[in-house]
Amino acid sequence: MTKLTTAPRDVFQTFMNFPLVEDLDALKADVAIIGMPYGSPYTIDELINDQTNAPTAVRRASQRISLGLDRYDFDIGGTLFDGQDVKVVDVGDVPGDAAGGHYGRAEAAIRKIRAAGALPITIGGDHGIPIPIFRALDGEGPITLVQIDAHLDWRDNVNGVREGYSSPIRRASEMAHIAEIFQLGIRGQGSARLEEVEAARAYGSNIITADEWQDIGTTALLKRIPDGGRYYLTIDADGLDPAVMPAVEGPAPGGISYRQTIELIKGLFAKGRVVGMDIVEIAPARDVNEITSMTAGTIILNAIGAAVRTGQFRR
Repeated sequence: MTKLTTAPRDVFQTFMNFPLVEDLDALKADVAIIGMPYGSPYTIDELINDQTNAPTAVRRASQRISLGLDRYDFDIGGTLFDGQDVKVVDVGDVPGDAAGGHYGRAEAAIRKIRAAGALPITIGGDHGIPIPIFRALDGEGPITLVQIDAHLDWRDNVNGVREGYSSPIRRASEMAHIAEIFQLGIRGQGSARLEEVEAARAYGSNIITADEWQDIGTTALLKRIPDGGRYYLTIDADGLDPAVMPAVEGPAPGGISYRQTIELIKGLFAKGRVVGMDIVEIAPARDVNEITSMTAGTIILNAIGAAVRTGQFRR
């Protein structure tokens, strides 16, 4: 049988030194951290890009964001697991394939993680990588998709490529199990032309700009998202302000703050069942003192802490 994941690249180091599990058929965990370095490139030059190094960079930086699981975290409101019996593992990276076979492996890996009852938290890779994840959740709908991003990501294709980093929300909109879509933090000028904006609006996408979020606040924003649902959260690092996450390919000023991001995550977990999340588009070579990778790791820990406190892992 072909292995769906391999041990983290470059350094044999897992996220937060959580146990490494490479056999997904034997997975017994509440949370599975998984790296997906490779997307669907638009040109041969993008086959290997700096974002493919992000899972390794975030794992490495995780050693700087926590001195131990017994430490009190004031963002989370206590220790990470709050005295509960919660198991988090790192299942390594989905290996790349020049022919694009890594998307199939990514989908199969997420299916196995969900079949084991675990919450997948994915580190990209570019923003194409949620597409196979969305496919893997086809038996779990209706799913409310929540996106933090500077850009709309509604292109139908670029250079004939339909599953690249400018298209994940367009592809999601075509899946029957994806219901409402909330696109948060949108601003500036990205790849979207008028036709993509009109297509998103025609679908009924809830586009909330960074300015509007700032004006209404996170509490009011969360009230617009249906209660009691099943949610998937995709976070493009450029959705946050470059002062918070500078290591991105497309920085856009006026972005979302770390605090807004954490408030949104806590609110989603309090609303219903989060079936997965990802954080993508980190370019480690552009980082400053590992700020971006450390912030990504801290966001992941806050998501786990929120899941614990809202009873997502109670047996």
